[in-house]
Amino acid sequence: MYSLLGFLITIGVLVTFHELGHYAVARWCGVKVLRFSIGFGPVLAARRYGRDQTEWALSAVPLGGYVRMLDERDRRDDEGPVAEGDLPRAFNRQSVWKRIAIVAAGPLANLLLAVVLLAAMFMTGVPGYQPVLSQPVAGTPAAAAGLWSMDRIVAVDGRSVAVWQDVNRLLLGADVTATTTLTVERDGQSLRLPLALAVMAKDDGDGRQLERLGLRPYLGSPLIREVAADSPAAAAGLQPGDRIRAVDGATLDTPSAMTERFNQAAGMTVELTVMRHGAVLTLPVTPRQETDKSGKTVGRIGVVMMGDPEVAERYRVTVRHGAVEALALGVVRTWDLTALTFKMIGRMIAGHASLKNLSGPLTIADFAGQSIQAGFQQFMTYLVLISIGLGVLNLLPVPLLDGGHLLYYLAEIIRGRPLPERVIEIGQRIGLALIVFLIALALLNDFSRLF
Repeated sequence: MYSLLGFLITIGVLVTFHELGHYAVARWCGVKVLRFSIGFGPVLAARRYGRDQTEWALSAVPLGGYVRMLDERDRRDDEGPVAEGDLPRAFNRQSVWKRIAIVAAGPLANLLLAVVLLAAMFMTGVPGYQPVLSQPVAGTPAAAAGLWSMDRIVAVDGRSVAVWQDVNRLLLGADVTATTTLTVERDGQSLRLPLALAVMAKDDGDGRQLERLGLRPYLGSPLIREVAADSPAAAAGLQPGDRIRAVDGATLDTPSAMTERFNQAAGMTVELTVMRHGAVLTLPVTPRQETDKSGKTVGRIGVVMMGDPEVAERYRVTVRHGAVEALALGVVRTWDLTALTFKMIGRMIAGHASLKNLSGPLTIADFAGQSIQAGFQQFMTYLVLISIGLGVLNLLPVPLLDGGHLLYYLAEIIRGRPLPERVIEIGQRIGLALIVFLIALALLNDFSRLF
């Protein structure tokens, strides 16, 4: 139910803003708008308003929308030719610059929506966690850079950060072939440490880029929340509420680092140092060797771990800004996220990032439902990301998308006249095939994630 509600709200808001961008600029340019539709296919409900009697419609398939403008090339058999008095208001009669403005207005409206939502979030306060590090796992770039547990990251390449989301955003947008500089505070001192990003060059779509660098938030010693029956953990005597302090004498202060260590020790016995009711216990346990869904060999002891809630509360912060600063930050963040989205698309095309990053309507609905349940801020963040994604997608130079039309208009400017109809028709067919392929791939990814 939450997934369906979240999906409808997400698509409704983003598509409405996108099409309002086209509509508003079309009207500003003097073009007559015949229909404004949310959804495709059969019209479920419609009303006519305004001097032009524009039809505002809600259609059956809620996967997009469209604005139909007066155009001599787009006439149904029952409509006849465009009336003489309306010819100056036909889309195809407009200058190429007006057509560019009308087509570009949709994606730009989505980016503008992201700016507004981000500004509102920055004004009301964005929750997050202070960028305090757990101990980097040996062999990771963070360990090689000399980062330690409890280091606080205050800047990435000179750009200040307040929460982990800032660190994540800046590192994902950085050049993976270069070395970035982290400014950290340690025992009252400020240190500048070089961090190599080469391990981020290959993205398999698991969302663990920062973990591969060795950067994890400090969460305190992992707590055991659940112990499965007939598991290695149960056989070793582990109990819910136990706090794991070390594995084979090595301190590991996040659940993910602990899981990684168990994977490395699959089938081998390790000694856990555990705190229980103030007492220190040493318990041997042998992670059971198993194969995960991706075919990798992993080690599992049969526990559910969590960070220390007291530590999490200690490092939780809410960052607020004034109206002017919030708007400026909204613009900067939207620019950064847009550039990052284009970069990720480029990396997928080049084969440096997994196509598993593509998501379709099922994943959008699932994440929308989860974000609604998680709270207002999470849902607003989700809307921002999807709005930017929709804007960027429509700007891609693919025929049938807004970016494809912009490509045609650019060619028209260079040639001094429109492209031949045959060229446009071939481009439309290629664009349709590409879009069908991407939709099929996105749906395949959806099913693999959900089922």
